[in-house]
Amino acid sequence: MIHKYIGHPSQVSGVEEHRLVGGKGDGMRLLEVRNGLGLHFIVSVDRGADISRLYFKGDNYAYISPSGYVAPAYYDDKGTGFLKSFTAGFLTTCGLTAVGAPCEDNGQELPLHGTVSNTPAEQVNYMENEDNIVIHAVVNQMRLFSEKLMMFRKITCSKRDNKLQIEDRIENKGGQVTPLMILYHMNIGYPLLSEHAELFVPSSHITARNKHSEKDILTWDQMLEPQDNFEEQCYYHKFERERGFAGIFNPVIHKGLVISFDARFLDYFTVWKMLGHRDYVLGLEPGNCHPGGRDVMRRDDTLKFIGPGETVTYQIEIEMIQSYQAWKRIKEAKICYFH
Repeated sequence: MIHKYIGHPSQVSGVEEHRLVGGKGDGMRLLEVRNGLGLHFIVSVDRGADISRLYFKGDNYAYISPSGYVAPAYYDDKGTGFLKSFTAGFLTTCGLTAVGAPCEDNGQELPLHGTVSNTPAEQVNYMENEDNIVIHAVVNQMRLFSEKLMMFRKITCSKRDNKLQIEDRIENKGGQVTPLMILYHMNIGYPLLSEHAELFVPSSHITARNKHSEKDILTWDQMLEPQDNFEEQCYYHKFERERGFAGIFNPVIHKGLVISFDARFLDYFTVWKMLGHRDYVLGLEPGNCHPGGRDVMRRDDTLKFIGPGETVTYQIEIEMIQSYQAWKRIKEAKICYFH
């Protein structure tokens, strides 16, 4: 038994609590998690309990924007002010009542990507047993004369293999029907992302967000080295099967990851390519919406709602890959499954 070899459990795995000191991130609460098998990540408690950093066996997987850590006190909810404090990290959750471009919808001014990722989590706790590390957090998005949504987040990190599961249960605790939008903005960065990286999304249908993206739709899955004056491109994917799937692998570091989710509920998947100098990031983004804006989705009759007392649950699974053989087997299996 391993406990005979160690003094304290943290020698192998566990959760450690930290606070940042100095700069715009001063005072932010962080949970550092290690599973003992090479999976290492940080939960940013004060930013919606999102995952800011993700490492696997020493290699960074996440993109960290030039702003770095920024506390929610600096959040600017006007227009694209979100970008001033967009740390990105491995996961930024967008929502819960607005996702995508800033817009006016039903007389309400909505900021870029909503407010949930700039809301500190409450009732945070964690536990560890022989099989898993589990973190619980509650995010309160309730306002007077407006929406009253609560998000109950559960992050489960396996200690048997290198897998993560994110489960969000969203409850409408108010008395009115409310738009419900959520997008899991997973941001892949160097060295997992480079011109050598292979992207695999076995969807049944793909469309470009705009004309600029459309002109490169035949090479939507090809990565480039950092470009001068690169303009972002978005591609929307749909899955015919119940299970959605996306993966990225870089043969230079012999590592990658795969994302899977229930495409009946997270029925949109966006690939965001932003391959500029220092703005070098690939977004793999399951959601119940696309990032075109709430006004667009209402106009297209695709906007989703949550009624009084209703509960909706979303789940995403993330698995680390550490060999080209494993990557090849996964691609072959998914191609057979989807086609």
